[in-house]
Amino acid sequence: MSRFVAAIDQGTTSTRCMIFDHSGQVIAFDQREHQQIYPQPGWVEHDPDEIWQRTRAVIRAALQRSGLSARDLVAIGVTNQRETTVVWNRYTGQAVSNALVWQDTRTASLVEELTRVGGQDRFRARTGLPLATYFSGPKIAWILDHVAGARAAAEAGDLIFGTIDTFLTWWLTGGPRGGVHVTDVTNASRTMLMHLATLEWDEEILGVLGIPRAMLPQIMPSSTIYGYATDLLEGVPVAGLLGDQQAAIVGQTCYTPGEAKNTYGTGSFLLLNTGTTPVASRHGLLTTVCYQFGDAPAVYALEGSIAITGALVQWLRDNLGLITSAAEVEALASLVEDTGGIYFVPAFSGLFAPYWRSDARGVIVGLTRYVNKSHLARAALEATAYQVRDVVDAMEQDSGVRLSALKVDGGMVANNLLMQFQSDILNVPVVRPTVSETTALGAAYAAGLAVGFWQHLDELRANWSVDRTWHPQMDATRRERLYQGWKQAVLRTF
Repeated sequence: MSRFVAAIDQGTTSTRCMIFDHSGQVIAFDQREHQQIYPQPGWVEHDPDEIWQRTRAVIRAALQRSGLSARDLVAIGVTNQRETTVVWNRYTGQAVSNALVWQDTRTASLVEELTRVGGQDRFRARTGLPLATYFSGPKIAWILDHVAGARAAAEAGDLIFGTIDTFLTWWLTGGPRGGVHVTDVTNASRTMLMHLATLEWDEEILGVLGIPRAMLPQIMPSSTIYGYATDLLEGVPVAGLLGDQQAAIVGQTCYTPGEAKNTYGTGSFLLLNTGTTPVASRHGLLTTVCYQFGDAPAVYALEGSIAITGALVQWLRDNLGLITSAAEVEALASLVEDTGGIYFVPAFSGLFAPYWRSDARGVIVGLTRYVNKSHLARAALEATAYQVRDVVDAMEQDSGVRLSALKVDGGMVANNLLMQFQSDILNVPVVRPTVSETTALGAAYAAGLAVGFWQHLDELRANWSVDRTWHPQMDATRRERLYQGWKQAVLRTF
């Protein structure tokens, strides 16, 4: 009897395949990094073919490690880096360019041009999003306008668009030989092209951006059978699609309005479940779709998106050589008791929520001869916690709900120093679950629900358990003094 669900977690820096049992425990996994391509300052690209090949490799390795075959899987779910944009030929599978990653800022001039008519919130009432380089719509327009022959091919019906969930699902279900061209409501809500109320592509916005409707995938729920896999997973239903941050909130079982989670990855993303009615933000947050299970109504969320958190640790490793692995940053930072008075604001791709300043650039404030590499490492970690505080403050103002605790997940939650400082600067408990890789777990839950492997949400809630909780230990005076210093440092980035 088949007893397992697989999930593909395709992130900004790596791809994983994880296999889960009915209790939500990891049976086996494999993970592989892919290349980060920086052709110019502000440009960030991935090779779509490399991502697909990494996906095939991790599926094969996870099956081998578990001793399972495709026949042992009831379903597979896909979760993905959101907004990252791929345009490819529907007949050959060949991408017309590298993928434009969500961090990429090359569309800044187009966004400025669009902002001149109607301001930054021109489409916010319909999409829940401000005009920003972050989202997929302007990236599609850029590809059509700057890749030779792309617009003509798109208008002829030869090219299709997808975020990474769409691209992988198309290949998993056959690619040029019958692959399904679909996305789910969560990923569609990050394109700046979907109307939040109707959950359909917005024809007026498509017209403004010059994007042919025929390029776009069909929008479907987050949990349903989209098609059946071929090749390594022959016959397995592809049944769950969720953007990575929405997958994490599903994996964290935040199914009740008012529940929130924060994921610490390349960037960090705080989501608050707001129920079946979209809540407009007045304080720089995004209104987005949280999930939609089958025929049930869509559930919405408020989101605070932070561009650079874990990526800052990678920068210390890859650009400065201060550490040789990301895990070393905690030990280095622990050699000092504080940052020596410095703040590091990592506005490498501008600042996202709640500022939305694409013109911001990174700064280190307060340098003296006293500062050494340990202070720099500690400031890099504290920058993550401060940015989360910015978002939490905005979320509390928008929702009127005071955060009582923060559920956390993602790679950085293994860093105990960061988690303690996060609790201190928020003045609330920070709670890490037993299974911290909740992004993949959420995709598995969505897929398993679609095929009846799990029958209802209470089964999923029963799987969730606490690994560790951090409680605030900082006095209020010091907390506010440090945070006000951070706010001053942010102003230096503009």
